[in-house]
Amino acid sequence: MEGRSIVFASGKGGTGKTTIVANLGVALAQFGREVILIDADITMANLSLILGMEDIPITLHDVLAGEADIRDAIYEGPAGVKVIPGGLSLEKIKKAKPERLRELIREISQMGDFILIDAPAGLEITSVTALLIGKELIVVTNPEISAITDSLKTKLVAEKLGTLPLGAVLNRVTSEKTELTKEEIEAILEVPVLSTVPEDPEVKRASAYGVPLVIKNPTSPAAISTKQLAAKLAGVKYTPPEPESPIKRVFRALFGGRR
Repeated sequence: MEGRSIVFASGKGGTGKTTIVANLGVALAQFGREVILIDADITMANLSLILGMEDIPITLHDVLAGEADIRDAIYEGPAGVKVIPGGLSLEKIKKAKPERLRELIREISQMGDFILIDAPAGLEITSVTALLIGKELIVVTNPEISAITDSLKTKLVAEKLGTLPLGAVLNRVTSEKTELTKEEIEAILEVPVLSTVPEDPEVKRASAYGVPLVIKNPTSPAAISTKQLAAKLAGVKYTPPEPESPIKRVFRALFGGRR
């Protein structure tokens, strides 16, 4: 059976898209789903860094250059999520042929329940190629007008390419008065906001350790929002854990969670 191929795109860089893809993939795997994450950002691949999977010998770049089989570029990551990482070598970037992604996705889609594709930001040729290979689209954006405007362009291009927009993930929300509301964003993008992920200092801490947030601190606000989105996509029930009290957070920070 063919899995759901969902491409995650953003109109501009800095929205936190790759962090969303990494943590959502791990969360889906925690719910028992077979998940494959693909780093389709040919020039700025960093999905593997968030997952703590540096120094990978064979990457998507080797496959796109015709120098390796796709099965040799699939690695097991946290919680059993499968990852097809991108390469960081400039030489490999030059050799990679993004147009081969479309034929590869047909093979990959038979291997999992969900295939999550991390597309490059913007609307360059590599970004448009990534939009082509996913059957569904989730836009990751921030609640500011410039990000929403760029996200609208991305959504319109995806629709023209035949990719179905599922909705948007509103990331790094602080609830400042200058931010657009969920209702305003839905009216502009004409898609539902599937998840609102708050600005959370635990995201940077998890990234520094190379451990997905949903594993390092599953009770943090951003982790809970991500798990809720994963449950929605997987069709499972999820009851968020009780948030930690300030005293417990201080205790855990000082003593590493020891009782």
